[in-house]
Amino acid sequence: MMLLSDGTKVNFPYSDNRKTSAAGQGNADTSGRCAIGVRLSSLRGVGETEPATADEVGSPAELADLLDRHAYLCDEGLATACFLALRMGRPLFLEGEAGVGKTELAKTLARGLGAPLIRLQCYEGLDASQALYDWDFPRQLLHLRAAEAAGVSDVTRLEGELYDRRFLLARPLLRALETAPSVLLVDELDRADDEFEAFLLEVLSDFTITVPELGTIRAERPPVVVVTSNRTREVHDALKRRCLYHWLEHPTFDREVAIIRRRLPGAAERLAGQVARAAQRLREHDLLKPPGVAESLDWTEALVALGARDLDPGTAAVTLGAVLKYREDQQRVLGGLGALLGGG
Repeated sequence: MMLLSDGTKVNFPYSDNRKTSAAGQGNADTSGRCAIGVRLSSLRGVGETEPATADEVGSPAELADLLDRHAYLCDEGLATACFLALRMGRPLFLEGEAGVGKTELAKTLARGLGAPLIRLQCYEGLDASQALYDWDFPRQLLHLRAAEAAGVSDVTRLEGELYDRRFLLARPLLRALETAPSVLLVDELDRADDEFEAFLLEVLSDFTITVPELGTIRAERPPVVVVTSNRTREVHDALKRRCLYHWLEHPTFDREVAIIRRRLPGAAERLAGQVARAAQRLREHDLLKPPGVAESLDWTEALVALGARDLDPGTAAVTLGAVLKYREDQQRVLGGLGALLGGG
C-alpha cells in the first residue's frame, strides 16, 4: 500500500521478481535468516519465536530480550540506541570495525519483528537506478511491438502506457517504502560515493521518492532503517544528523564467550573460552585485519567440525584460515601460537 502525492492509496504489484546481485541492487530476505544462521542451522539451534511489532517493544530491556531470543546478544547501549530508533522513527547509524555485528543486528531485528529484510549493499559507483528504481526497457519495447502488431495508432495513449507502474522496477529503497512493515539495511555506506549519500539523505528525510512520470510515492508506514559503515571514510555530517548514532566495539571476553556459546551450543565451554581469549589477543597484534566476532564464530565452527575439544597450537595452525584472512597476518602469528594460546 502506498500514498501518492494527491493522497490516493494504491496497491502496487511488484514488476520485477528476479533476484538481483549483491553488487548493486540488493535483495529482500523474507526468510529472515542470515548467512551464518543458514550455514549453522544444525549447530546453532536458533529457536523460532513469535515475532513482535515495533509498537509492542516497550523498553530497551524488552528489545534486548527480543534480540536474545533470536541469538543476538547486545549490551545496554546498543539496545537503547536501537529502541530509540524504533520509537522515534529515525534511522540507526552503526559504525565499527568489520565483523562486530552491525549487519547481523539488522538481520536479527527483521527476524524479531517478523518483517522482511530489504538490503542495499553499497559499493563504489552505486547510482539511483540501482538503488531507487529503473524502467524495464525490454518489457517496454515488447509492449511497443505488441501495440504496433495490434495496429494501435493513438500515440499519446501508447506513450502513457509505456510509463505505467507495471514497467517500473523497484530497487531496494523504493521496495522498502512500498513494503510495510520492513527493515531496510543500507550496508557499508562508506563504500559508496558522495553522490549516493545525497539522494539517500533525501529519501530518509521524509521517506518519499519522486518518479517524474508517476509523481511522488510516499511510504504509508516508514521502514525501520539501519545504516552501517566500517569507517573506511567519513560519512557526511548531514546524513549522520538525520540518524541516531552508535559505535560498536569488539565485545569483552565474557560477552564473546557468551555469543559463541549462544550461537554454537555444540561447542564446549572450554573451547569457546579458548577461542575468545585467542581472538582478544589477536586484536592486540598489529594485523591487517584483526578478527571480529564473525571470525571467532567461524573458527569455533571449524574446530567443532573437526571434533576438537581444546585449542592447541597444532590445531590452531591448521585452522588459522578461519580467523585470519591475510597471508601476512598468518605468518605474523604462526611463530607465536604457543604464547597466544597459553595462560588463563
